[in-house]
Amino acid sequence: MNENKDGLAFLPLGGTGEIGMNLNLYRLGDKWLAVDCGIGFSGNDTPEAEILTPDPTYIMERRDKLVGLVITHAHEDHLGAVAHLWTRLGCPIYATPFATAVLRRKLGEARLLQQVKIHTIKCAGRFNVGPFDIEFVPVAHSVPEAQALALRTPHGLIVHTGDWKIDPTPLVGPPTDLKRLKEIGDEGVLALVCDSTNVMTDGASRSEAEVREGMTALIQSLKGRVAVTCFASNVARVETIAMAAQAAGRNVVLVGRSLRNLDVAARECGYLSGVLPFFSEQEVNDLADDNVVMIITGSQGEPRSALSRIASDVHPNVSLGEGDTVVYSSRMIPGNERAIMQVQDNLTRRGVTVLTDRDAMVHCSGHATGDDVRTMYDLIRPQYAVPTHGEWRHLTAHAALAQEKGISAILLEDGDILNLSPGKVEVVDTAPTGRLAVDGNRLLAMDGDVLSARRKMLFNGIVLGSFAVDDEGYVIGEPKVSAPGLLDADEPESVRVKEEFASAIDEIPDELRMDDNSFREAAKTALRRALGRKIQKRPLVDVHVLRV
Repeated sequence: MNENKDGLAFLPLGGTGEIGMNLNLYRLGDKWLAVDCGIGFSGNDTPEAEILTPDPTYIMERRDKLVGLVITHAHEDHLGAVAHLWTRLGCPIYATPFATAVLRRKLGEARLLQQVKIHTIKCAGRFNVGPFDIEFVPVAHSVPEAQALALRTPHGLIVHTGDWKIDPTPLVGPPTDLKRLKEIGDEGVLALVCDSTNVMTDGASRSEAEVREGMTALIQSLKGRVAVTCFASNVARVETIAMAAQAAGRNVVLVGRSLRNLDVAARECGYLSGVLPFFSEQEVNDLADDNVVMIITGSQGEPRSALSRIASDVHPNVSLGEGDTVVYSSRMIPGNERAIMQVQDNLTRRGVTVLTDRDAMVHCSGHATGDDVRTMYDLIRPQYAVPTHGEWRHLTAHAALAQEKGISAILLEDGDILNLSPGKVEVVDTAPTGRLAVDGNRLLAMDGDVLSARRKMLFNGIVLGSFAVDDEGYVIGEPKVSAPGLLDADEPESVRVKEEFASAIDEIPDELRMDDNSFREAAKTALRRALGRKIQKRPLVDVHVLRV
């Protein structure tokens, strides 16, 4: 791998060319800095996994040169993978008080809290991580304490925005510090590495204050139980819903573990101070239907989320039906459309009214619009634009916008190593990238054997054959064939497969019968042949041979 030991480079391992899984690296000399470490959620194309992380192998192999991990803000797609990947990184972490509070709970659940060194940095603070001189610049976003980074190096100044927008009235936390961004621009900026998620939206960003006004009017107009779903980390939105509920004389119930964790972290850091204590989901049935607003997780249709279970009427504490309303105070993340529509359909089937931002002012994006991004370029005036945090369509739209401003834009994908100095600013090499699936308490490569087998089972089924043999390799009794999800045990096709498998085993040559591995492989071939072409599938086939 070509690495200029004296230079400055940028390498995204996740989040550039996709939504989520943000993991960015900067190299100064031979030292590396990681910025963010987030999860992504599985889409329709990966049903075998629910939560994904970027593959950190490239930086794991250089962990002795990794000086730290800086977290820009407390969203899952920016810090959700820390508890899964930290043992592979092993570096200290730098974060604001709120992000630290959220992270500590996650690390505690993963039993890592005592091992991880977290440096809590105040908002707008300036600090050093190895050779990197870093300044936090407060920006508005849909979570408290989001910070852009100003990275000062001997080779030039880099501004890494993280997630941001321009909102003069964000309600929780300060607005984006436009004055400080202009001052940083006046220093001279080599490159702006900037969020692209909402760049295709025209006009200025809508404000959280507008959402609070719209939500208050809506909840006052509703009868029956009201449930509002939003991203659990959006403290301003949780406060908005709670304030709107209180204005309508309703009590607020939190439903979902991530919301309860957020409540603790937010109050620990001084947020939600004007909100009365929340009721628990176990108390919801003690409250009159017209006297309750539930805040519920599951806005993206996650199958195990509280809202999905309520929609399927399998939640242990909460039910919704005729006369009740569910408000979606969130956007659809690309790839989740089918799952969200399924939950909404299940709710509607139960007589629940479903309202979205198409029906009322109940959501605004936390990401910069095209006009916001134009303003950022006017403030920062970088030599180069590096669009990140978005799919390819977002990145190309962002690049076109930068070029309108006369700024050279460089399009990257995960794994592209961008040389920033010395010499020409260009992609000089590529690093291996990939995605890992969170599978219980382990991580599995998406292209590895386990998930490849799981995909094959999911779409083509699995067939298991088993039989016992004596010490000379001759079959004792009848072979068994099981094909769950593919064949019913009593159907004629299943009986035919079993009979043909038994006949094919008898034809296996004697010289293969004494070695278990050879016998097993020959039996797998026999079972595949017995399956034949009638089922028009290529299931995963395995055989167990028991030598008695």
